[in-house]
Amino acid sequence: MTSHPSRRSVLALGAAGLATLAAPARSQEFTPGLLYAVGQKFDKSFNEGAFTGAERFKEATGVAYRDYLPASTAQFGQAVAALLRRGVTDLALIGFYYAAPLASLAPRHPAVRFTLVDAVVEAPNVQSVTFKEQEGSFLVGMLAAMASRTGTIGFIGALDIPLIRKFIAGFQQGARHARPDIGLLVNFVGTTPAAFNDPTTGAEVAKAQFQRGADVVFAGAGVSNFGIFAAAKDDGRLAIGVDSNQNHLYPGTILTSMLKRVDLAVERAFGEGRSGAWTPGPRALGLAERGVDYALDDNNRALVTPAMKDRLEEAREAIIQGRIRVADAV
Repeated sequence: MTSHPSRRSVLALGAAGLATLAAPARSQEFTPGLLYAVGQKFDKSFNEGAFTGAERFKEATGVAYRDYLPASTAQFGQAVAALLRRGVTDLALIGFYYAAPLASLAPRHPAVRFTLVDAVVEAPNVQSVTFKEQEGSFLVGMLAAMASRTGTIGFIGALDIPLIRKFIAGFQQGARHARPDIGLLVNFVGTTPAAFNDPTTGAEVAKAQFQRGADVVFAGAGVSNFGIFAAAKDDGRLAIGVDSNQNHLYPGTILTSMLKRVDLAVERAFGEGRSGAWTPGPRALGLAERGVDYALDDNNRALVTPAMKDRLEEAREAIIQGRIRVADAV
């Protein structure tokens, strides 16, 4: 789950930096590029998922990629300029807040193929990849409800924005599908993008939920998740990770992780660009497309009984077949 800037900074992107953009890639030869979300490259989450997909593509094809980690959203212009100067022909951008500046930029560089993750921009050279976070969250919500001994579970998001509300919606629906009487607490780490990088406050919010009876919490707060996980371990509670598989961070404490396969989105965009199969337009990835899922491995297998897994797999098939419809808002 990527960190998110304020409305003011998003609007500023539309004007700041775009005038500094360099000319399009110098060559029509295929050269992929990756522009990370603001934050940490190795965040064990959203950005690291994008990096993993790019690395997997490089290992499979031998084709190197260029990347850029901006320190702030205001660096969008110089980041794209730098990547285009380095010959990038196919650029993956990670984060919904790149939508506004990309909408202005894309028509000026029609030879460049842009793949935007987590938002939609309509342009003939933009592919927009979004995820059905609510579907993956439905499954981990079921698991949280089945694992809870107190009858109360929690969700801790970074801040209250529509994207995170999709996680909450699915989590709530899944929990009540498994256990109609389950109680749900919802809190946020903060009200600004800094909430995605505040493990101390994340831990405080988690402890407050534990005091109110929650014994399983779904952490959707970026780097702040690290504080939530530590608090869960200290209090003998369970937590759920997000985006990448975070089970290994605290084995025995992390019940599962809701996977958001940014790695697949990046790897596929690069592969299609290289083969000539890349096409513009929106793509929404859910359970059917293996774009979202829950993580089961040696780090959490002891926490998930065969009966729990059977119920999750039944629900997965029902969602894919349309027998269970998961709303993206509540």
